Amino acid sequence: MTDHATGRGSALGRCLAVPPDVFARDYWATAPLLTRAESLGGGYEDLFSADAVDELVSSRGVRTPFLRMAHEGSVLPAARFTAPGGYGAEVGDQVSSDKVLAEFAAGATIVLQGLHRLWPPLVDFTRSLVAEIGHPAQVNAYVTPPSSQGFDPHFDTHDVFVLQVAGQKHWRIHAPVHPDPLADQPWSGHADAVAEAATRPAVIDEVLRPGDALYLPRGWIHSATALGDTSIHLTVGMSAYTRADVVHALLDLVGDVPRLRGSLPLGVDVSDPDQLRGIVADVVADLTAALVGDDVPAARVSRALAGRFERDTRPEPVAPVRTLAAAATLSGGTTIRLRESLAVAVQRVGDRVRIAARGRAVTMPVEAEAALRVLAEGGPVRVGSLPGLDEASALVVARRLLREGFLVATE
Repeated sequence: MTDHATGRGSALGRCLAVPPDVFARDYWATAPLLTRAESLGGGYEDLFSADAVDELVSSRGVRTPFLRMAHEGSVLPAARFTAPGGYGAEVGDQVSSDKVLAEFAAGATIVLQGLHRLWPPLVDFTRSLVAEIGHPAQVNAYVTPPSSQGFDPHFDTHDVFVLQVAGQKHWRIHAPVHPDPLADQPWSGHADAVAEAATRPAVIDEVLRPGDALYLPRGWIHSATALGDTSIHLTVGMSAYTRADVVHALLDLVGDVPRLRGSLPLGVDVSDPDQLRGIVADVVADLTAALVGDDVPAARVSRALAGRFERDTRPEPVAPVRTLAAAATLSGGTTIRLRESLAVAVQRVGDRVRIAARGRAVTMPVEAEAALRVLAEGGPVRVGSLPGLDEASALVVARRLLREGFLVATE
């Protein structure tokens, strides 16, 4: 499978050498996995590089929180590396290349955050990865000067792939003290246990070199120290949806169950567990009875998680100037396709047909239904080849969907 952004294999395949089904069964959310460069068939310089770091710091007007810095476990105040940008760019939280250089030379790590929004190769890579794993993802870069450690031993509340871009970094991985932490359960709430666990023999104690990859499930304790030259690695964070998320979505159903809307007894002492024990048992039984054997909860949970997924991820960006120019010069020979990672629904509504995605909908005559269903499949198609429409009608449909952000023109 080829990654659209790089042509070098799928995004997930660039992070691990085992088959996806083996990764899903034996490692995902379960165990760390170290993969050496020779098993992956190439490095990550096409995704990021030292030159990219310099460009972002010196030429792009990056602002906090897209850049932060840390030194020996402590995050530096933003004032230590930011300043106004001069005439016409007086905003004070812009990254100052002079200040960054001073802190970096003194041993601080540069952390470039949200690169899935800032750096084009990583925008495409992340979108492809999300399509494969089914969970939201984001990318940070850690640029650590020689022999420095950016952060003390800690754990993350999301799974990560660590992709070593340049230099070498010594990683120490320890087993969790709080398995599968949720987003509101950070490592700082277990600081003493984390510090104690980090004194034990490591599960993984290895040096990552350019092209190596490391997978860490959430909760696994880790720390890293740069060796020799400056180390650059990408951390791909994956915010996995959990069973707790399903529970939260199910709890939204309680208002639909009449018995669960009932008041507790008059005079109840809610501080007395003995008084509440029977009430809790009845509530659990009522909720279970309301859910068992009913496919409506599954549909409601699906809608809730799908809505969250849409908020947490982005489809392929559109280029406004190029898109309007393409719409103006559209012909029967123009090739168009659905935007990548844009999930659309096509539905007949009376004598009309509706295409919808991410809160936006376009309604057209029913004659366009076959064309819309072909476009919804996602593959490229020539405007003049859209089924069920003559060329003039096909141009109208394609032009409308281009302008509404459903399609992109590929030539």
